[in-house]
Amino acid sequence: MLSEVLLVSAPGKVILHGEHAVVHGKVALAVALNLRTFLRLQPHSNGKVCLNLPNIGVRRAWDVARLQLQDTSFLEQGDAAAPTPEQVEKLKEVAGFPEDGASPELLAVLAFLYLYLSIGRKQSALPSLDITVWSQLPTGAGLGSSAAYSVCMATALLTACEEIPNPRKDGESASRWTGEDLELINKWAFQGERMIHGNPSGVDNAVSTWGGVVRFQQGKISSLKRPPALRILLTNTKVPRSTGALVASVRSRLLKFPEIVSPLLTSINAISLECERMLGEMAAAPALEHYLVLEELIDMNQHHLNALGVGHASLDQLCQVTMAHGLHSKLTGAGGGGCGITLLRPDLEQPEVEAMKQALTDCGFDCWETSIGAPGVSVHSAASLDAPVRQALDGL
Repeated sequence: MLSEVLLVSAPGKVILHGEHAVVHGKVALAVALNLRTFLRLQPHSNGKVCLNLPNIGVRRAWDVARLQLQDTSFLEQGDAAAPTPEQVEKLKEVAGFPEDGASPELLAVLAFLYLYLSIGRKQSALPSLDITVWSQLPTGAGLGSSAAYSVCMATALLTACEEIPNPRKDGESASRWTGEDLELINKWAFQGERMIHGNPSGVDNAVSTWGGVVRFQQGKISSLKRPPALRILLTNTKVPRSTGALVASVRSRLLKFPEIVSPLLTSINAISLECERMLGEMAAAPALEHYLVLEELIDMNQHHLNALGVGHASLDQLCQVTMAHGLHSKLTGAGGGGCGITLLRPDLEQPEVEAMKQALTDCGFDCWETSIGAPGVSVHSAASLDAPVRQALDGL
């Protein structure tokens, strides 16, 4: 059992191209977003396991001895099986939760307990731990916050229980796991995601595990050669939307106008493929011309998504504000509000970016200057983390 403090982080995700088209068998490109979720695991000998989630106001503790006495054989149904409704009900009992609860707070705790008991039960005794998770990602915005949480949790528990080694050597500020270890992390993170979302695609946890760019088509997920990190502005319009309703509206438009909508989906697929080709070239030697092509692809895809009926006045406003500054934006995810991304070319002056951020904030939007194509799950030295992150994890 690990004895030292473990600090782990995992990125969020945005869909670069292919949202909605992916539902109809086309290619989507998802990229790791460098707004990250951080986890601090402190091993103890106090006989308690404590979970602290300051972003959502959760602080829970259990007696390890009491958990040890619980019959956890219900977790034995094979590692790859989806958690059954019976398992979920039993976990709620173990957690001491009301049976009818399904709040985000409850689901986060259940995902933790599921992973802790499933990974920990292979030990001679369940470990005493203090775990704090803090995130830069807003929840419920389609940015993969629950997957980043599950990836951090699976990674920390697998490392603490010595199922995978800690790859960080003394003196290194950050390090990453091998491909084989990442496969195991991803498998367990997917189980955590299933506790939270029921039937997730697996894309979000794959992006958070591997980082960079992930290609997704008809259930097949593959990691692409990592391009340079691209600077973006991520904007949350804060307009709530229902992903299910938007997906259904595209489906009904496709049934109503097949000759019109089918070519739109084919065209979005071509945009994803062209973007994949561009990012491949940029992995070798990025040039300004590449950025100009990426901007054209962003504009075309945004128009296509509007034609599919998943745009929104707030997203049009985002596109107009950024276009006034000579920049290009599109919605990311389900549309109908939610978030948009704006590509920041390398030749852009910082005052220009600041002016645009101010203009978007004046619209009532939230704005983050960040990057995409970020590294996947990583382990850090305490000194390498920014002060605000350290303070949040230390509960200050």
